[in-house]
Amino acid sequence: MKDAITWLASFTFVLFAITSIFFYFSPFETSEFVPQFEVQKNYNFSSNGTAGMQFYENMRYPDSKISYKIDDSCNLQRKSNMEGAFGKIENLTFIDFYPVIENEEISVVCEDKIKVEENFFIAGEGGPTNITKTKNFNVISHGGIVLLKNSDCENPNVAIHELLHAMGFGHSQNKNNIMYEVSRCGQIIGDDTINLINNLYSVESEADLSFEKVSAKMNGRYLDVNASVRNNGLKDAGESNLIIYADGKELKQVEINPMKIGYGVTISLGNIFVSDINVNEVKMLINSSFNELDKKNNEAILNIKN
Repeated sequence: MKDAITWLASFTFVLFAITSIFFYFSPFETSEFVPQFEVQKNYNFSSNGTAGMQFYENMRYPDSKISYKIDDSCNLQRKSNMEGAFGKIENLTFIDFYPVIENEEISVVCEDKIKVEENFFIAGEGGPTNITKTKNFNVISHGGIVLLKNSDCENPNVAIHELLHAMGFGHSQNKNNIMYEVSRCGQIIGDDTINLINNLYSVESEADLSFEKVSAKMNGRYLDVNASVRNNGLKDAGESNLIIYADGKELKQVEINPMKIGYGVTISLGNIFVSDINVNEVKMLINSSFNELDKKNNEAILNIKN
């Protein structure tokens, strides 16, 4: 009798343990989570109503220090005109131009014909040749200038005109503006052009990792998450981590590789075990050790869908 009772007690305990484990690990219901706010909200830059002055809105190089190279095809006068143009813009703005031997951001040549392979952005003598679109800026990584004419003006107006094209500026309808399609000696650089350049380059050259899209779903005690992360900044981003939380408890860390300007990555994680029975909030955090334009957009909070 005693053995029977002992056996029954042991059997009951084992059955209870198995049942508990089954209920603990088995999925019951599916719960979806929705972002608390729009994750597309990013660093907010305003060019103060100057749309239309540039080929695309908010065009700028990644940094206010911009490299250039003047090709040997340029004679002494055209080289002098081009250097004078760089100096003129430097004196009026935050920009600092500097010469390099290779890998320049602005290439200046003085050949009689525009080469097809140079792929100029506009059908003319200067313009951006490589542009990356981000949330706030159209980032110019390379520009080209073909200086076909000498300037007999006191100011190197032709070279300045082409340099501003390479910085993303289009033509002006004002005949007295240096960006008018026909060059004359009396033309000046408009204050609106200078103000826009200074406004654009007042933003520091930093990366800006941010969430494009996020989603999360619970299947019983298992969490599935998806996150799209993009670098919307003005500088390549270094290594970072994506950290997943459930009701404030850290669940998982995933390494994010270095990311160039405008590049993005999608991270999908499935079957992350969650010890709590009920989860009301899922948080995703981009953890970076470098400066960013805005770290507020490094966090996405998702609440359980009612």
